[in-house]
Amino acid sequence: MQRTLFENRFLMGVLSRPATFMMRRAGWRIEGQPPALPKYVIVGAPHTSNWDFLVMLGVVLTVGIEMFWLGKHTLFKPPLGGLFRWLGGIPVDRRQANGLVDQLVDVFHAHEKLVLVVPPEGSRKKLKTWKSGFYHIARGAQVPMALVAMDYGRKVVGFGPVVTPTGDLEADMVSIRSFFASAVGKFPHEAAQIALK
Repeated sequence: MQRTLFENRFLMGVLSRPATFMMRRAGWRIEGQPPALPKYVIVGAPHTSNWDFLVMLGVVLTVGIEMFWLGKHTLFKPPLGGLFRWLGGIPVDRRQANGLVDQLVDVFHAHEKLVLVVPPEGSRKKLKTWKSGFYHIARGAQVPMALVAMDYGRKVVGFGPVVTPTGDLEADMVSIRSFFASAVGKFPHEAAQIALK
């Protein structure tokens, strides 16, 4: 993995206070805590706006999570590509069927510590249902999923339960759906149904 902001503990500490101030100033609260685990997939939803990235960045700096996230490959072109990589971004080219799940499973196996944020809606483009990549990554890497809801209705980012994928997708989705059911995205009409194909 590339070097990121999160490897610089001093800079993370310096940025934590202004990030906390800005989150409060914008009216956002954080409920719960990230799990004290070395490796997991953050399932972050709903994802309906570019603002989600800034809110999540504020959360990351406030609570001090070292995390990586997936982004459309076009985001990583100059002039901002280097900045996005430094902020933990991993470019994904959705035009190619290149076994992304398998690649990310291998990345998990190769690292002792790794937190990866995967929005199940995959992008801001309107979808009927969630994509299942987050589940298959966690299942393949044998790591748990930490549920994190970004609720614009209450202006709360909530860390919820940790779900270990059992392989019974239907059963696991019951608790996942229950947690996210009341979360309201910035553009609610753009949110996908909390279900998998």
